[in-house]
Amino acid sequence: MLFNSLNFAFFLPVVFIFYWFVTKSLKSQNILLLLASYFFYSCWDWRFLFLLLFSTLLDYFTAIMMSDSENPKAKKFWFWLSISVNLGFLAIFKYYNFFAESLTEALSGIGLKINPWSLNIILPVGISFYTFHGLSYVIDIYKGRIKAERNFIDYSVFVSFFPLLVAGPIERATHLLPQIQKERTFNYTKAADGLRQILWGLFKKIVIADQCAEFANIIFNNSADYSGSTLFLGALFFTFQIYGDFSGYSDIALGTARLFGIDLLRNFAFPYFSRDIAEFWRRWHISLSSWFKDYLYIPLGGSKGSMLKKIINTFIIFIVSGFWHGANWTFIIWGLLNALYIMPSIILKTNRDHLDIVAKGRYLPNLKEVLLMLTTFLLTVMAWIFFRAKDVKHAFHYISEIFSRSFFTFPSFDKDDNVKPLLVLIIFFSLLNG
Repeated sequence: MLFNSLNFAFFLPVVFIFYWFVTKSLKSQNILLLLASYFFYSCWDWRFLFLLLFSTLLDYFTAIMMSDSENPKAKKFWFWLSISVNLGFLAIFKYYNFFAESLTEALSGIGLKINPWSLNIILPVGISFYTFHGLSYVIDIYKGRIKAERNFIDYSVFVSFFPLLVAGPIERATHLLPQIQKERTFNYTKAADGLRQILWGLFKKIVIADQCAEFANIIFNNSADYSGSTLFLGALFFTFQIYGDFSGYSDIALGTARLFGIDLLRNFAFPYFSRDIAEFWRRWHISLSSWFKDYLYIPLGGSKGSMLKKIINTFIIFIVSGFWHGANWTFIIWGLLNALYIMPSIILKTNRDHLDIVAKGRYLPNLKEVLLMLTTFLLTVMAWIFFRAKDVKHAFHYISEIFSRSFFTFPSFDKDDNVKPLLVLIIFFSLLNG
């Protein structure tokens, strides 16, 4: 069930009416949210509902066992059981075929031929998101930051709350669980704000992302037929497509949660107005970036230690981030590119320079800020080409053509009659939204 589908347009009001006007207690509200979330998830493929249930049960019970255990070895056993099973499922469903194919290609390069098994399975929707919900919860329990939740209904809602299942944001138990356990009363202002955010998210998704996708697909799928200037235009379209998709879905998720009296973490904050890549990653997919920082970067040592250690940790974070987005070498190179982009900030220790919004206290940014934003934006556009390309060869060829002489020609391609209105719309959208 997609957020921008007629099914969801019917589903949401029904759940909303029952939630506020039929249920009479916090317990019944949470049960309704859980049943609605499981129904929402089963609409994709009911078989994967059992995987979500298993993951929820696993983390619920291992967390309790860790909390009740006074033996450090037993506590560590339950911790690693949860981590290994969760990551094991993620590896099987999302990455097994990638590793099998990569191994086959690597061995064939040295003359060895193997025929590994491939899994003909569908990737469960949202598996990366609910797996990361569970992982953060188990890690926080193990580190003693929070206590294990004994109420299975409340914990299950935290893991499977339906606005989060499609595309996040990735929530923390410390932020979401207390809201699930707190009495909630209908607030007209909050509900109205939620509806406005849903509408804004739908605008991003349907008007911006879907329209940009139409032209981006034409250009990327037929890139050999177009000039460098047209290819660059295609990269720009994809840049706004991916932002409209991700941030649009996040806005709908945040707005939907507000209808039920719950506040989710903000996921995007004017990322294309960043003055360097470090600032971009503080503003793009914030819940994922902060998750990697808190649960991988800091445990690896973070910014402590030698400069070499900082550089290695940074590369690990971005490679894992790329791999999280998809099982393809293009995503890994996308992550590596962003790691390279951020290196000057790490080495020169300027990665914390731009913590406030640009032109704070002023109407307009100065020339230096404009140049910094433009540079960061163009670097980001180039990296997105790898994210969109069908393979690494396609990405390199696409970029090489952009930097050819044909870049200095006027962009032109089939079905380009509506390009100018869309470009004007993108400009106004950027000024309004960032």
